[in-house]
Amino acid sequence: MYQALITRRYLTSKVMPLLASLAVVLCTAMVLITWSVMGGFLNSLLSTGRTMIGDVTINWPNRGFAHYDDLVARLEADPMIAAAAPVIETAGTLTLPDDRVELVLVKGVDPESFARVTRYAETIWWKPLAEPMPKDGEREDIRLNPSFQFDDGVGNRRVDWNEVERQGLTLSRVDPETGAPEPALVMGLNVSELNRRKIWGGYVPTYPQRQLADGSVEDVPAFLPVNGEVILSVAPFDSKGRVVDMVTRSIPVANEFNTGVWDVDSRTVLVRLDLLQQMLGMDRARRVEQGDPREAFAPYWDEAAQRWVFTPPDVVVEDPPRVTSVLVRAHDPDLDPEVLKAQCRIIYGGFVAAHAGEVPVASRIRVNSWADLNRVMIAAVKKETSLVLFIFSFISLTAVFLVLAIFWSMVSERTREIGVLRALGASGLGVASLWLSYGLVIGFVGSALGLALAFVIVHNINPIHEWLGSALGIVIWDPAIYVFTRIPSEVDPVHAAMVFVAGVVSCVVGALIPAVRAARMDPVAALRFE
Repeated sequence: MYQALITRRYLTSKVMPLLASLAVVLCTAMVLITWSVMGGFLNSLLSTGRTMIGDVTINWPNRGFAHYDDLVARLEADPMIAAAAPVIETAGTLTLPDDRVELVLVKGVDPESFARVTRYAETIWWKPLAEPMPKDGEREDIRLNPSFQFDDGVGNRRVDWNEVERQGLTLSRVDPETGAPEPALVMGLNVSELNRRKIWGGYVPTYPQRQLADGSVEDVPAFLPVNGEVILSVAPFDSKGRVVDMVTRSIPVANEFNTGVWDVDSRTVLVRLDLLQQMLGMDRARRVEQGDPREAFAPYWDEAAQRWVFTPPDVVVEDPPRVTSVLVRAHDPDLDPEVLKAQCRIIYGGFVAAHAGEVPVASRIRVNSWADLNRVMIAAVKKETSLVLFIFSFISLTAVFLVLAIFWSMVSERTREIGVLRALGASGLGVASLWLSYGLVIGFVGSALGLALAFVIVHNINPIHEWLGSALGIVIWDPAIYVFTRIPSEVDPVHAAMVFVAGVVSCVVGALIPAVRAARMDPVAALRFE
C-alpha cells in the first residue's frame, strides 16, 4: 500500500519525474513516427509496385517478339494465371499544347486486357465523383460538379465526366468532325504540369500558356481530356537496333491517370497498342525476299549481258505484329513471385517450341516479377529504414540515462524518507520495488502519451506538411525526390506495441541502479542524513 501512495505523491509533487516522463514521450513519439513513415513508404512501394506492371513481365526490348496472341492464350489457360496483356514500351517525346517538349516513356496497350492485368481503371483521374475526397470539406473538386464548364475559346463548354472516363478506359476520343472514335492518349497527371495540386489533395486544371517570340505569353483555351492535343514522336528500330527515322503523330488526349508514384505519373503516357505498333513498324507487314535457288524457275536471256540469267523468283513474306512485353497477373495476389516466374518460364518454353526460330529462345527471354523490377529501390528503402531506426533507437537510449540521473538525484534527496521507511519495517526489496514501480509508472504514462502524440502526427502528417509549405515555405517531402506524391501515413499496431514496451522497459532499466542503491541504504545512516 505504501508503495502506491508514495509513488502517487512523488508523481504529483515534483517536477523532475515530469521531465523524465517528457523525455520518454519525445523518444517514443520520435521512434514511432520514424518507423511509421519509413514503414509506410515501404508498404506503399510494395502495394503500388503492381499498379501498372502486374505481377510478372515477360520482356524482349527494342525489336520485340511475334505471335504474342498465342503466348497470351497459353498463359491465360494456366490455372495459376488470371490474365495476361501485350504491351510495347519505348522512349519518345511529347510536345504539349504550350509547345514544351517532354521526354516520356510511351506504353502501347490494349485497354481491355491491360485493365484486367493492372489496376489501370482505378488510376483514371478525370471521372465523375459522388463524394468528395476526405480532405475536401469545401467540395472544391470539379469532378463533383456534373455541369462543370470551361471556356474553350468559342464559348463555355460543358464537360461530360462519364464520357471523359469512358475515353480513358478505351484510350479513344470522338472526333467532333466525323463523330467517330479515334485513338487517343492518356498521360500521367504530372506529365503536362498543367494540373495544380490543392491542399486538400486533389487537382484543378490550368490553361496552358504558350511563349511567343516577343517574350509575351498567350493562353491556350484547352482542357486536355476534352479538346487538348499533343504531338507524340517515337523512333522505330531496325533488326540491328538502329534508329530508322522519327515518326510523329498528333494525338488527342483522352484522360490522365494518377498512380500516386511521382516517377510514373510524371513521365509515362499510354496509347493504343495498334497505333504504337503502326508508328514503330511493329504491326503486320509484308516484305519481299529472294526465293530459294533450289526451287524450279524459268531462266531468261539478258540481252545487255549476253548471258542466261538464273534468278530465283521473289517470295512475299508476311511478318506478324510484335510487342516488347507481356504482363501477367496471378489468380492469388499472395502467390510467391518466384513461383509465378518459374511457371511463366515453363509456359514460354512451350511457346518457343511451337514457334521455333521465330521468337527469342527461352534461355534469353527476360522474365521479371514486380519485385525484381523494383528490387533496387525496395532494398534501399529497407536498409535506410533499418539504419534510421538504429540511429533513433540509439538516441532514445538517452532516456535511460536521463531516468537514471533523475532517479539517482531523487534517491539522494529522499534519503531520510527511505530511512524512515526502513525503520518502520520496510524491507530492502520493498524499497527497491518502490522505485522500480515508480519508473514503471513514468514509463507507462510517457510511452502512452508518446504513442498518442505519434498517432496524431502520423495521421495528420500531410496536412501538417502542407501547412509548413504554404505558411513557412518549408517543403520536406518533395514528390520528385521521394517517389510518392504524399507522405505515407500509417501506424502498424505491432510496431506501436514494440515501441510502447521498449519505452516502459527503458524507464525500468533506468530506475534499476537507483533502486538498488536505495535498497542497500543503512537505516541508521539514512535517518542521520542531512
